Amino acid sequence: METQYIESAIKQLEYYKQLGEKTFDQLPDDMLFWQYNAESNSIATIVTHLWGNMRSRWTDFLSSDGEKPWRDRDAEFGNHLPPRADMISKWEEGWSLLLSTLRSLRRDDLQTLVYIRNQGHTVLEAINRQLAHYPYHVGQIVFIGKMAAEKWTSLSIPRGASAQYNQSKFAEPRHRQHFTDEFLNGAETEGSDGSHSH
Repeated sequence: METQYIESAIKQLEYYKQLGEKTFDQLPDDMLFWQYNAESNSIATIVTHLWGNMRSRWTDFLSSDGEKPWRDRDAEFGNHLPPRADMISKWEEGWSLLLSTLRSLRRDDLQTLVYIRNQGHTVLEAINRQLAHYPYHVGQIVFIGKMAAEKWTSLSIPRGASAQYNQSKFAEPRHRQHFTDEFLNGAETEGSDGSHSH
């Protein structure tokens, strides 16, 4: 059960990573830094925040506090204008550290106590905390992308296609499958891009 949980968490996170990347692919460089207003974050700012959080939380995950003394969280929210390649490099670095750390965990680790700002969490609770946090921000990235893209290709069931999608699903025999498997294998599947009303 514990091993299945870790595997499921990894699949879920890989899914949201790909949603972010499919958003980046639809935007020109300048729109990665677009802000709706002064209180809003650009996609690049959100990526920088995720990178900072992931580096802090998942470096020496089992042995040091998740809020590292070298992290400068406030600086993550400046709308810097690095090249796209630098933004993507931060994105990949953060996700790579997160996913490699999760893959290194053993089933017995899930009840180990870790700390974030001196607050104790079991490893399972710490993973759950980020399973909510990272998709929250990826959802923001996708929403901004839909506003900023010249032409948006849906990352979920396209508008007007729900009946056809459901028909194809219910035509299949019942089977055990993680819902992200289709998406991670390159097929379109139901997503969390803010288009649930489609």
